Amino acid sequence: MHSLAGFIGAFGAQALPFAPNQQGRFIHTQHATTVTKATIPSYRSKLWLMSSIQESDSHDTEPSFSTLRVPSSLIPPKELNKSAAVYLVGTGPGDPELLTIKALRLLQQADVILYDRLVSPEILSMASTNAVMVYVGKAKGFHTRTQTEIHHLLRQYASEPSHKVIVRLKGGDPYVFGRGGEEAAYLRSCGIRVYAVPGITSAAGIGADLGIPLTHRGIANGCRFVTGHLKDGMEQAVIGLDSANPKETLVVYMGLGAAKELAEKLVEYGLRSDTPVAAVERGTTSEQRIVFCALDKLEERVQKAKLESPTLIIIGDVVTLSPGWKLRDMDWVERSDLEDQWSDEVEHLKSLEFNNGNVQLAP
Repeated sequence: MHSLAGFIGAFGAQALPFAPNQQGRFIHTQHATTVTKATIPSYRSKLWLMSSIQESDSHDTEPSFSTLRVPSSLIPPKELNKSAAVYLVGTGPGDPELLTIKALRLLQQADVILYDRLVSPEILSMASTNAVMVYVGKAKGFHTRTQTEIHHLLRQYASEPSHKVIVRLKGGDPYVFGRGGEEAAYLRSCGIRVYAVPGITSAAGIGADLGIPLTHRGIANGCRFVTGHLKDGMEQAVIGLDSANPKETLVVYMGLGAAKELAEKLVEYGLRSDTPVAAVERGTTSEQRIVFCALDKLEERVQKAKLESPTLIIIGDVVTLSPGWKLRDMDWVERSDLEDQWSDEVEHLKSLEFNNGNVQLAP
């Protein structure tokens, strides 16, 4: 194993935060030059910035500091391991019971798992105890790894002779705003086998959990997914909506920071200012919080509730089909509030008018 001293002298030490699983199992970080272990008391802890570097010669020791961040571009490529494959695995919106059987099997077979910030500790706890765990999460204003570095890490792990199954673990679905397509294209260009394992995308999982059908005959004949996290701003995200369709459900991923601009643009493009909206923080989890409101109140209400990322925004008349819509005057709605509301669902449905199978909103 090469000494860290040369790298520290050449590049300086920059530590990375790590997020262990629910059991507090050691989370490993491995580069071509060194292997260390790091542990942090809780997944919920703030991102800790470790200031020290400790070299480790094996997995049998337990140094308490994170590893040196070596620019991946400086790691020399190795000969490809022809038996290795990378799996881009979606974990769904958060509820571990929504994980697919195939995803669970790969977690238990994985030699290496590179996982994102939105993967829950419950899902991480299902991974093989022998897997090398690498945190590559991104938060607004703080990325532990650039996308290019993640590409290079995937290449490096796939080049190790002992690695057969490398799992790139993502929240939601890897091909719905998950940058899975970029990673797949890069790996294929390197001659590495890559497969995608779909996950329940947040729009479908959260909508179903709240009783919001994304399409519904007579109310919404289509659905559109957009992201509010664009370099070119929300105007590019809603391009093509200049003649907004009130019969279409709009789902905005990563749009919390652009709530004001989003609402203004959609009203400008023709949506009613009172179009129903649900803004859902940590959907399908026990920590779920929802704000139900009208479109023109979106920014005010999410700020009052102090919603945080990840928050999904569902816009359209289908939102009123959720039993939680009756709780829209609350500052926010928690899962326990919804459980109480389910018992009143029959009365809620009586407030709707049915016409040959079509549901029409009662006045």
